[in-house]
Amino acid sequence: MIIPLQRDEDFVEDFHSADKVTGAIHVWWLGQSCFLLKWNGIGLLIDPYLSDSITRANRGTETPYNRVSERVVDPLKLSGIDYVVCTSIRPDRFDAETILPLLAANPNLKLVVPAGSKNEVTEALGSASPPTIGINAGAHETAPPFDFHGIDAATPKIRRDEYGNSRDIGYVIIFGPFSIYVSGETTWHTHLIKQVRRWPINLALLPINGEERTGEKGDTLNGFEAAALAKAISTNIVMPAHFNLFDTGNVSPDEFLSCCERLDQRQRILELGQRMTMGPVTDPSSGKAPPSEPQRNSEWGLGY
Repeated sequence: MIIPLQRDEDFVEDFHSADKVTGAIHVWWLGQSCFLLKWNGIGLLIDPYLSDSITRANRGTETPYNRVSERVVDPLKLSGIDYVVCTSIRPDRFDAETILPLLAANPNLKLVVPAGSKNEVTEALGSASPPTIGINAGAHETAPPFDFHGIDAATPKIRRDEYGNSRDIGYVIIFGPFSIYVSGETTWHTHLIKQVRRWPINLALLPINGEERTGEKGDTLNGFEAAALAKAISTNIVMPAHFNLFDTGNVSPDEFLSCCERLDQRQRILELGQRMTMGPVTDPSSGKAPPSEPQRNSEWGLGY
C-alpha cells in the first residue's frame, strides 16, 4: 500500500499555510486524476475521488478495483475549496461520496462540469447540489478569478448529448498570468493541439494509463502520447495522472518519464499529498488565443 507523503491533518495544514500573496501557484496531487490548485488564496479541486465508492461498487465482480494507495485526506476536513472542476461524470472524476462532504466543509463551493452532464450532476447531488456551471467545447465561462475554456475530449469518440452539448471535456483554465490545461480522459484527436496551442500553457495535467496501441484506438493517452502531446502544445511542465490508485489498469510512469527525457520535455511526478509551487513560466513557442465563444445556453457553443 502506497502511503501519501502528507495526509489528513498534515495535508490540510500545508494547504492552508501555502503562501497567499506572492502570486505563485501551488499544486498538490491527491491520486488518480485529482489535483488541488491554490492561487491567491483561492482553492480549485480537479476530478476529486476521495472515497472508496468504486471499490465497493465492484466488490465481488470479475473486475474488482482495489486501492493500492491510501487516501490523502477526508473531504469533510478539506475546507478552503472554492471550485470543484469535473471533466466527466465517470465515477473516478465525479464522485458524490466525495463532493457531498466537500460541500459540507465548503458551503459556497461551485461546480464546473461538461454542459451535457449538468442535469445528471444535479440529480446525483439532489437538493444539496451547489451552483453548477456547464461548459461546452469551444466555449468559455468566467467564474472569478478563473476563465474556463472548453476543449474537446475523445474517449475515443467525442461524445455529445442530443442537443450537441459536450459529455466529456478538457479545460484550459486561465487566471492571472497562468494558463493550465486539464485534459481529462482523452485520446489524441485531430484538432486537440490546435485547440490547446491557442494559449501559452504553463502546466498540463495528462493521463498516462492508456494501453499500447495495436491498431485499435483506446480511451485515453498512454505515457508516450502524454509526453508527445505535452511537447506539441509547448507546455512548460507536464504532470502525469491516472495511476497508482487501483490494482486494475494501473501503469508505471516509466514510459512517460523516458519519453519526456527523449523529447526534452520538462515533467514533474508528485508523490501523493506532495506540493509543487511554480511561477508563470511559458514556452516562447506557444501562441496567443483569439477569443473563444461565450457560453450560450441556446447554442452548441462550438467555437473552433
